[in-house]
Amino acid sequence: MDLRVMGADLRLEISHEREHRAQAARHVNASEAKTLLILGASGDLTSRLLLPGLGGLLATGDVRCLKLIGSARADWNDEKWFQIIADSFAAVDARGKQVDALVSSARYIKADVSTGNDLRRLLDACDGVPILYFALPPAVTIAACRTLGELGVPDGTRLVVEKPFGTDAASAQSFNKLLAELVPEDQTFRVDHYLGMSTVLNILGLRFANRIWETVLNADHVARIEVNLDECLALEGRAGYYDKAGALVDMLQSHALEVLALLTMDAPPTLSARDVRDRIAQLIRAVHLRNDDPVSSSQRARYTAGEIDGRVLPSYVDEQGVDPSRMTETFAQVELEIRNWRWAGVPITMRAGKALDTLRKEVVITFKAPPCVPVGLTGYEFADRLRIGLDPDRMELRLNVNGSDDPTTLDPIQLGADLGPGRLPPYGQVLEAILNGNPILSVRGDTVVDCWRIIDPVRRAWREGKVPMGEYAAGSSPPPERRRAR
Repeated sequence: MDLRVMGADLRLEISHEREHRAQAARHVNASEAKTLLILGASGDLTSRLLLPGLGGLLATGDVRCLKLIGSARADWNDEKWFQIIADSFAAVDARGKQVDALVSSARYIKADVSTGNDLRRLLDACDGVPILYFALPPAVTIAACRTLGELGVPDGTRLVVEKPFGTDAASAQSFNKLLAELVPEDQTFRVDHYLGMSTVLNILGLRFANRIWETVLNADHVARIEVNLDECLALEGRAGYYDKAGALVDMLQSHALEVLALLTMDAPPTLSARDVRDRIAQLIRAVHLRNDDPVSSSQRARYTAGEIDGRVLPSYVDEQGVDPSRMTETFAQVELEIRNWRWAGVPITMRAGKALDTLRKEVVITFKAPPCVPVGLTGYEFADRLRIGLDPDRMELRLNVNGSDDPTTLDPIQLGADLGPGRLPPYGQVLEAILNGNPILSVRGDTVVDCWRIIDPVRRAWREGKVPMGEYAAGSSPPPERRRAR
């Protein structure tokens, strides 16, 4: 054997062992002092999602020795910050000793994270392990990380960044390199709150704790897979972010691909972060556009004026803050394939849209028809279908059974079960993992790059005008699939 290969394998094994020991040490020291430093504390993300998630965690979980610091350029004081915290906690009815202890020690520090002096001041205010949560626009986050690179960060520092992670595969790779210069990969938490949804995590239990599913979840038995993330909400004042991202980047490049990976990956040996993220990365590497053709495998559209639940909505291009010249889509659909032994040949559709007639966030697995239905058994129309609802949290299985009136005639039935919302809201689960130093709910750096690799060709084709922009009225059904040249 080539000694260089043996050496590389040995170094990799030692690296993995060190990572395992470091992770174990962090779990043992879960009760050590930590400071959650929210950069961008005056933003909507903090009050709408982060603080309610933290409040839910404090009310139901074991969170000790935690200090909370909020920072932004807004001219706030501690009293203003206390009020924001109190309102957010009240929204989830967060009460108790842990809540009181956190609020009593909370601080607000006005700072500009692009300047070294202000960042040093913020780090000096942290007790124990600093957890820097970048609730900031991506460009500001990158600038702050560059400044941190010049300052250096304390040992054990954890960095938490929100999507989008870069703007394409190359920029994501560059951002990963910057983060790696600050802290090890397992101390970087790339937040995709969909991975904190109980039902998404329930996919693991459904698949790997029930023998019946793993025997049929493959190309021999599955006809097609759909990941649908339709919503009735329109822009809702988010033009500043959404008009630069669109449905493809906002939903499919991140949330939908991560859900697809959990649904189709091979079973991990354990539920450790290393094993689960290895399986996710392995699956994402096998995902490709159908026939490698971004034109025939993609569709885009945006909503025009319409009505949803009695609320009249303007066209997307007339929404406040929208730049029509950007040609931002509010509906995106891509067709994929997974090139591995288990899934080769199975068509996969992912779609997401705003201002549609029905909230439909779900995964649908349609099975192949039986090889033969016996002569004399009539009424077969529908293939078996497993539907996993992500909002609301529900599972349904459609089957064919003998009819109650005539046993020779088949009737479709649905077996259903509510899966429940879980102990914590998505951001509560995400924060719990971060505070415990467990990156299982964080997207790994190489996976981020591969997610961009999948959709970058679609974005180029759209920019070049090769895929027409369709339209649908707000409050209507998703646009019909366009005819594709054969």
